Amino acid sequence: MQFIDILIAGLNALKEYLSAHVLTCLIPAFFIAGAIAVFVSKQSVLKYFGAKTKKYISYPVAAVSGSILAVCSCTVLPLFASIHKRGAGIGPASAFLFSGPAINILAIVLTAQVLGYDIGLARAIAAIIMAIVIGLLMAFIFRREEIEKKNDNNIFAAQTGEEKSSRPVWISLLFLVLLILILVIGAASSSYIPWVPKLAIVYFLTLVVSGILIFYYTRNEVKNWGMETWGLFKKIFPILLIGVFVVGIIGGVAAYFMPGTDPANALGVAVAPYIGGNNILSCFFASIIGAILYMPTLLEVAIVGNLFGYSAGIMGGGPALALLLAGPSLSLPNMIVITRVMGVKKALVYFALVIVIAALVGFVYGMIAG
Repeated sequence: MQFIDILIAGLNALKEYLSAHVLTCLIPAFFIAGAIAVFVSKQSVLKYFGAKTKKYISYPVAAVSGSILAVCSCTVLPLFASIHKRGAGIGPASAFLFSGPAINILAIVLTAQVLGYDIGLARAIAAIIMAIVIGLLMAFIFRREEIEKKNDNNIFAAQTGEEKSSRPVWISLLFLVLLILILVIGAASSSYIPWVPKLAIVYFLTLVVSGILIFYYTRNEVKNWGMETWGLFKKIFPILLIGVFVVGIIGGVAAYFMPGTDPANALGVAVAPYIGGNNILSCFFASIIGAILYMPTLLEVAIVGNLFGYSAGIMGGGPALALLLAGPSLSLPNMIVITRVMGVKKALVYFALVIVIAALVGFVYGMIAG
């Protein structure tokens, strides 16, 4: 009987994920990723994210790029896969991978409003700095591969070159901006934008996108966009589903050992006594919890404030910030996909950097905030 309950917990987690995130978050993200892969030239990617780009350009751009995307740790994956595939350096690509879920404006504003302006400001500043530091460390650790990528990009630029489109630049920019707006508005909570106006806005934006495709893009370009989007979907989406199911199973197992708790929050109830202080171990533990749990964007505020008891004074400020930094950027499903895209060695280093730096930043904040 217990096995059935644990299995149901996994299925419930999967059901909630499919109903809450696929239509409004993941599908628009996959279409954006496909558009980046097909319509954004490799030269453009190399200009801002390439291994040869000046660090003072690539890293700040990558670090703040997440501010316009209300994406979670899973939704950012197809976007990261696209820029990585198009030749982005491992440093800027890693900075973007972290910044996407960590620095979106909605999450920062909600953190300040619900948990307090002090921790909201600390999260915003720390997330930007962490993105740059993680990117620089990834580039330094894998500098030999970065040198090889620079050489490959030089060969690409010298030998192949990409066809220049007669399409106005502003049309291409408008097209991507509209896709991003569809993602941001679709992912916004119904408490911010009610369903009826949300659907109306998304419908209108979709019509504009369709008009641009009809008048400014060829049938072959649209076909390639669809094929690239489908390819990314097939590569990433099944792994996400497996990861979400496993997270639900873990919650079911925790609920079995803690009778009377909800599988959705049983793990948080179990570890609450260990994250109440502002010591380094509590911050490190909170960072690990954040790295494992799947937290959709904006939901991390409720998890920290209610589930782990920060709003009630149960959870320390340091562990709270550590979880807010590591949680949105990592999750079990997210780590599975990153390993497949980056490779095991790079992925493990990236995970370690996020967890350790988030814990250290949380500890420093805990000492300052007192």
